[in-house]
Amino acid sequence: MPLSTWLIYFATVLVVSATPGPNMLLAMTHGIRFGLRRTTPTLLGLLLALALIMGLSAAGLGALLVTSEWLFGLVKYAGAAYLLWLGIKTWRSQPQALAEGETEAQAGSGWAGFRTGFLVAMSNPKAIVFFTALFPQFMDPAQPQGPQLLILAATFFVIETSWQCAYAAGGARLKAWLNSPRRLKLMNRVAGGSFIAAGVALTRASSQAHA
Repeated sequence: MPLSTWLIYFATVLVVSATPGPNMLLAMTHGIRFGLRRTTPTLLGLLLALALIMGLSAAGLGALLVTSEWLFGLVKYAGAAYLLWLGIKTWRSQPQALAEGETEAQAGSGWAGFRTGFLVAMSNPKAIVFFTALFPQFMDPAQPQGPQLLILAATFFVIETSWQCAYAAGGARLKAWLNSPRRLKLMNRVAGGSFIAAGVALTRASSQAHA
């Protein structure tokens, strides 16, 4: 892969990955509640799902979702239902002192964070279609496909990991400022509303990559 092509891809992914979405919002929210170190299981869940999605795209599932409206709809509405449930749960959760929330995380919510991160990242079938549409734009059909896919996927994974850590660290830095019932309630409403909005938007998603 020419360096110039990779640099264009790098710049594109850097901007796309930085755009706030359910994954970044979850990383920031858990960073606020638990701190950066205790958000690690959530980040691992998000990143495992990302790796799986890219693998499925490379395996051709993205093309299948584009051609099968029934399959796309099934995955889409299941993901939307989960985001709506998570949004309502977050919206209705009572403000809790952040020190107490961190104690709960230390008591054994690592698996819960990992599971939530994995399910949030896997809830959007358009991510699979997105990678199926994105990767070929930067690939040379005359060259071996495997090494090119590996470079593109690894680059995206590293950039996404960096942004998720940045969002989680930013949330952790806001912890002291947010440690009041009024601000925590506002944060719950903002985060819950964002997840609900993402779920509603997902129900309107088309299987077309440009949607």
